[in-house]
Amino acid sequence: MGLHPTAIVSSRASLGADVIIGAYSVVGDDVILGAGCRVDEHVVIQGPSQIGQRCHFFPFGSIGLPPQDLKYRGERTELIVGDDNIFREYVTVHRGTAQGGGRTVIGHHNFIMAYSHIAHDCILGSHILLANAATLAGHVLIADHATIGAFSGIHQFCKVGFHGFVGGYSVITKDVLPYSKTVSPREAGNYGVNTIGLERKGFSPESMTNIRAAFRVIQQSKLNTSQALAALKERFADDRDVQSIIEFIEGSERGVIR
Repeated sequence: MGLHPTAIVSSRASLGADVIIGAYSVVGDDVILGAGCRVDEHVVIQGPSQIGQRCHFFPFGSIGLPPQDLKYRGERTELIVGDDNIFREYVTVHRGTAQGGGRTVIGHHNFIMAYSHIAHDCILGSHILLANAATLAGHVLIADHATIGAFSGIHQFCKVGFHGFVGGYSVITKDVLPYSKTVSPREAGNYGVNTIGLERKGFSPESMTNIRAAFRVIQQSKLNTSQALAALKERFADDRDVQSIIEFIEGSERGVIR
C-alpha cells in the first residue's frame, strides 16, 4: 500500500493490496477499498462503503457521505461500488436512506466525470458515462451502457433504459426508453434511436432495423400505448431487443418520454 504521510485512514477501514491513498485524503470508518484502488489528493470517503477493485478517485471527490434527505436521522445505510470505476474531480456520491432500501449501488466500468452527483438510493448498472455536472436525484435507476450528457438533471424515481442517451442540458422528468436518444432544449423529447451509440457497441444491422421499426410504432403510429405494445408483441415476439423495450414501458411508473 502507498499511503501518503498526510492521509488519514481509520483503523476501522479495510484496504486491499496495492491501494494508493494520496495527500490529505480521508478514509473513514467502515470503508472497504478493494485491491488496486487509487485515491488521489483531497478525497473524502466515508462509510459504510464497499468499493470494488481498481477504482480511481480523482481529487476533491466526496464519496459515501450521508444522504441529502431531510428524513435522514443517522440510520446505518451504505454505498456499494463495483470494480474499475473512475470518479473524476469534485464528484459526490451519497449513501442510501432507510426509506429507499438503505443503499446506493454502482456497478462496474463506469466513467463519472467532474462535478457529477449521484444521490441517495440510486442504482447504476455498468459501462455508464455521466458527463460533467450530470445530476441524479434520489432513487434514479440507470441501466447498462447509458450516457447522461453534461449539466443534465434526472428527476427522482426516473429510469434511463439500456443504451439510452440523454443529451446535454436536458431535464428528465419521465423514463427514458432503452436505445433512445432523448434531449430537452425546453421539454424533453425522444429523437429516435441512439444509432451511433448502438453501432459503436456492435449491434447488428438486423437488430438496428428492428429497433428502428419498434420506435416507429411507438412514436409515429396513431396507436395509443397499449395498442402499440400489443402490435410490437405480435410483430417482434422473438426479438430480444424489442422485448426489452416492451418490458421497460410496461414497468414504467412515471411514464416514458415518447
